[in-house]
Amino acid sequence: MGMIMMKKLVKYFVVDAFTESAFKGNPAAVCLLEEGHERDDSWLQSLAAEFHLPMTSLLLPITGSASLHPPCFLLRWFTSIAEACLSNTLSFHMIDICGHATLAAAHTVFSNGLIGSSDTVEFSTHSGTLTAKRVDDCEAKGSFFIELNFPVITTCEYSSSDLSMFAKALKGATIVDIRGTATDKLVSKPLKGSTKPTTTDRIMVVLSSWESVIELQPKTDDIMKCPAKVIIVTAAAPEGSAFDFCSRLFAPKIGVTEDSACGSAHYWSLKTNKCDFVAYAASHRSGALKVHYDKEKQRVLLTSKAVTVMKGSVLI
Repeated sequence: MGMIMMKKLVKYFVVDAFTESAFKGNPAAVCLLEEGHERDDSWLQSLAAEFHLPMTSLLLPITGSASLHPPCFLLRWFTSIAEACLSNTLSFHMIDICGHATLAAAHTVFSNGLIGSSDTVEFSTHSGTLTAKRVDDCEAKGSFFIELNFPVITTCEYSSSDLSMFAKALKGATIVDIRGTATDKLVSKPLKGSTKPTTTDRIMVVLSSWESVIELQPKTDDIMKCPAKVIIVTAAAPEGSAFDFCSRLFAPKIGVTEDSACGSAHYWSLKTNKCDFVAYAASHRSGALKVHYDKEKQRVLLTSKAVTVMKGSVLI
């Protein structure tokens, strides 16, 4: 009889990010790939589709990084779907940058002792090197925050002759501003044979009140008709609130009907002349994070917690 080949296990974790409570915040799957067992984009996309979560992170240790400080992993993010590109050929949609999936990846690394006693880990991504730092919570023994160091995605003037499509998609909510995003500072470089898109295609819509964002029930079909792949809806918090602003994110074109936690720090820094914020994710799952905007370095520090709610193995 021939030798029976054992299937290789891929460990995975499902993590709720931007929260300290299970089933809140923003969920992501985190898969740990091992050196020598890399897979092509088609397989990775199929795995993300199998999880069918808003985002799946794929982590691969970089050869020789265990002796470095900080240790480094290759990190890629996938939604659960593929999309057709302009040439009408099938293109797997890989996300250029994602906060909650990076937080989930960092939580997995720190919680499972993958980097020993180091309190910092680096992720090599299509948007450059992203750093995550573990910060102990002095008020809760054994609990910790994670601080992410991200590039700024700046907002810019959005010029369009037809803004009525946004009003229609948002069911007539009162719009006070619409901004585009500028992503020229994001690093674009190939990773494992793939190249990051040169634009992010996000549009931010500012509504008149916190309640308008909370109560919003957008029309998904009409959001699909808007020019951007990602629509962020935001508003300032009312006076006396523990938060500075709230946000919701809708991206049905890339398989995310609504993202459960997101931020919009650059816009609010320009509006308020502040650099430190507490942001509230106004989706039904809710979520919270602290945000620091470093104007000099053009970086954003995102600080929050995460919770592992599932773990297991995928058979290759």
